[in-house]
Amino acid sequence: MEKLKTRFPRSFYLQPSTIVAPKLLGAYLHHIVDGVELIGKIVETEAYCIGDEACHAFRGKTARNAVMFDEGGFSYVYFTYGMHHCFNITTNGAGLAEAVLIRAVEPISGVEKMRSLRKKVILDRDLTNGPGKLCQAFALTRKENAIDLIESDQLFITQGAKIGANLIGVSNRIGINVAQENPWRFFIKDNEYVSRGKPSRIKEG
Repeated sequence: MEKLKTRFPRSFYLQPSTIVAPKLLGAYLHHIVDGVELIGKIVETEAYCIGDEACHAFRGKTARNAVMFDEGGFSYVYFTYGMHHCFNITTNGAGLAEAVLIRAVEPISGVEKMRSLRKKVILDRDLTNGPGKLCQAFALTRKENAIDLIESDQLFITQGAKIGANLIGVSNRIGINVAQENPWRFFIKDNEYVSRGKPSRIKEG
């Protein structure tokens, strides 16, 4: 956690999501909730790209996905299935509408607060090992949508130790009905906090 106070520059997020997604592994998500700083190490991501049928922006700009059309480095939080929020980070240049979904983090700090937000006594590895669980544990809702992650003092990302390519697993994405063939899910191999969702095919990175 030696780089915990160093944020990525805007230029980092102005790259395609398929480049940013694996580079976010090992970085830290911070959210200050009721005066408590919640920190999680990012261990699983998915990229959503230009021309990608699974991307929310595929059919154009809406009130829901509007922030995706801004330049990279903003939060995109959406509500799905009538019960879960999902936290994304916008990437690439303005108008290109790409994003990286943060699927899972490893709890680092504020674990007891995370437990209270999850409203149940569970193992640490189950607190944030999925996009819906992560948002509940970190109190991320539509109120946290469209926040500049570079400028905000409440919600931001900091750098961590670089994860070597040999330690990064690659697979198809999880829980989508289209563009299932794209290997755009990235995760830290053998990390117990990675989600338990099953992709249709796994490709070792």
